[in-house]
Amino acid sequence: MLIQGGFVCAILLLLVHRGAERHALPICALIAVFLLAALIQLIVAFFKQIQYNPYSYNTIYYMGFSLFLLSVLVIHIIIAVRLLREPEVYQIGEVLSTLLNSAKTYMLLSAPFIFCFSAALCVSNISLIRHEGRRLVNVLGIILSFLLVAGEVFLFRFDYYVSGSEREIMIHDLIGNLFAAVYLYFECMLIGAIVADSLAARYEPEPDKDFLIILGCGIRKDGTPSPLLRGRIDRALRFAEKQKAQTGQDLIFVTSGGQGPDEPISESASMKRYLLEQGVPEERIIEEDRSTSTFENMKFSKEKIWAVNPQGKVAFATTNYHVFRSGLCARRVKMRAVGMGAKTKWYFWPNASVREFVGLLTEHRLKQALIFSGLIATYVVLTLLYYR
Repeated sequence: MLIQGGFVCAILLLLVHRGAERHALPICALIAVFLLAALIQLIVAFFKQIQYNPYSYNTIYYMGFSLFLLSVLVIHIIIAVRLLREPEVYQIGEVLSTLLNSAKTYMLLSAPFIFCFSAALCVSNISLIRHEGRRLVNVLGIILSFLLVAGEVFLFRFDYYVSGSEREIMIHDLIGNLFAAVYLYFECMLIGAIVADSLAARYEPEPDKDFLIILGCGIRKDGTPSPLLRGRIDRALRFAEKQKAQTGQDLIFVTSGGQGPDEPISESASMKRYLLEQGVPEERIIEEDRSTSTFENMKFSKEKIWAVNPQGKVAFATTNYHVFRSGLCARRVKMRAVGMGAKTKWYFWPNASVREFVGLLTEHRLKQALIFSGLIATYVVLTLLYYR
């Protein structure tokens, strides 16, 4: 896609240099064809990725930026029709202006979604604070909502009216488009993450597993699992029972979780005790009690599993909002594992999903930097080209 984009940009520059007004319709048609091809590629890649490995950063990019490309494509098709009907009115400036303002336009089109999403996020956070108390981690959703709405309002106010010399207007537009490009990137990431999380949370693994990792998340002061952790264990037990009923195959539980500074025993030991109380034989439980993070959950559990059967099929159980990032961690340690999500209270999921989204932003920094830099460079070039 990058090669195609470079090729299209080269042709555009050539056409503009040779006389943009005479080539307005070919330029618009070329851009529309490129956008359509890129959109098809992203959609096809998205479904292929879901089938091959749903826990991939690519899933976020494919879905998030597909919506953006769709909006730009529709607008260019409308412009192409106008160029055909009234070529004396709609000229090359309309085409370049659409490209230049594409990020701003997408912000405008997605504003209703952003406002509704932010309102719903605030409502869920208020309920979370009432049930779980006032902690910084419990207001992340409200903070994100404020930033999303503030971004939309700022761009509207900043771009509402401008006057001055051509140079001053160009600088103003450059700042506005760069801000919109930054907002666009994070909005696409957010939408892509929401879709990826939802798909991962709904996935049901095939009933042919040899091992099932249960990811720890905290225990009570008396050493019993917290409600969140108990939900994960119960989800794992239901899957094991279903697999036994359908195929007659038993699986081995891997209880994964170390001991925190305020915990009387390790999360692994607490989970094992709970499984034994539910009638699971001790020989079908493997303890992993060193991990302190999701990445270590997967890394150390893999070591335990491979010591028994390197070819075994693996699944993992966690809370619904945590499935996607857990799958990413499994992939990082080169372990093929599919996840299942335990339900949680409605007011807990949105804020927890925000935490997962923030966690995703801290990973794959090089890939994110390349895409982010590409967006910035694109809008800088378009601004200079437009005011040429």
